[in-house]
Amino acid sequence: MSGQSERQRRIVFAIPGDIASPTGGYGYDRRLLREWREAGVAARHLALPGSFPFPTATDLATAERNLAETAPDDVLLIDGLAYGAFPETLAARFAQRIVAFVHHPLALETGLDPDAAAALRRSERLALGRARAAIASSSTTRDTLVANYAIPPEKITVAVPGTDPAPRAAQTRGEAALHLLAVGSIIPRKGYDILVAALAALADRRWTLTIAGSPDFAPDTVEALRRQIDRAGLADRILLAGAVGSGKLADLYDKTDLFIMPSLYEGYGMVLTEALARGLPIVCTLSGAGADALPDTAALKVPPGDAAALAKAVARLIDAPAERLQRADAAWAAASMLPRWQDTAHIVAAACLGHEGRKVE
Repeated sequence: MSGQSERQRRIVFAIPGDIASPTGGYGYDRRLLREWREAGVAARHLALPGSFPFPTATDLATAERNLAETAPDDVLLIDGLAYGAFPETLAARFAQRIVAFVHHPLALETGLDPDAAAALRRSERLALGRARAAIASSSTTRDTLVANYAIPPEKITVAVPGTDPAPRAAQTRGEAALHLLAVGSIIPRKGYDILVAALAALADRRWTLTIAGSPDFAPDTVEALRRQIDRAGLADRILLAGAVGSGKLADLYDKTDLFIMPSLYEGYGMVLTEALARGLPIVCTLSGAGADALPDTAALKVPPGDAAALAKAVARLIDAPAERLQRADAAWAAASMLPRWQDTAHIVAAACLGHEGRKVE
């Protein structure tokens, strides 16, 4: 790609809110921009208002103005947190330039009232119908878009999250209480209430749990979770660590004996492959493509929302150190086969720019 074409044609990645927010979706977006920068792919970040997916009329007008100020040849890669809430008229204005990035459909967020979910499902279906192409972060999301949003499969590119090579977790391997770890923002969809209910049934065993995730997105959920922990008498065993930086998170992974993901639904579930990359045994729910992709030798998988099944799986691995080690070994063996972020970034760039998505010469 020549320098002239680089200036004329690039990816404008439109993302609502604070791109530094500590969530998997924002982390994915940040990593794409970083990989493109390092590979020399012409791309830039365009900030959209943070009120999406429930934008005000003023914020919709701001988003339209920001998009209109981009170059006519720019490809508009729009994060689904915003794009799914675009009115059809706004999506239609830029239709031939839009590639929609769908982490998971907005209407599937846990805790929405039926009217809000129906409105989001309707707006996302109409908006996606206008986009020239779509990126899905998993095959599960792609299949949902085809089945429930009438998007032709040939318009969808799957780009699963990448992973970074990481050192194997040290784990305790001793007589101390097992360190359990769950990672993700404290929102209803993450199912932390189910996890606390499961662990309350295991109070006779030696364990501690750290939940590393932002408490800022659903304050009522956080408060209810704190009350539940207190009622169960587990306040001295469960730590809500809040959002943590990459260094602190790496330290938490290193000291973890068992990783748990109790989510009710995930478009992918990046934390699962992060845990796999550290060689950790895993207990998770069958709530997304990430769980489907985990080798059964590394993870015990249970139905989402089933506290009894979750408790049984966690108890099994607490009580069986030999099995935990076998599953940790299986996770570490599988880690070398995980996709890397540079491959993911290349797939997305190619879907946006075609042959121009390669490194700039």
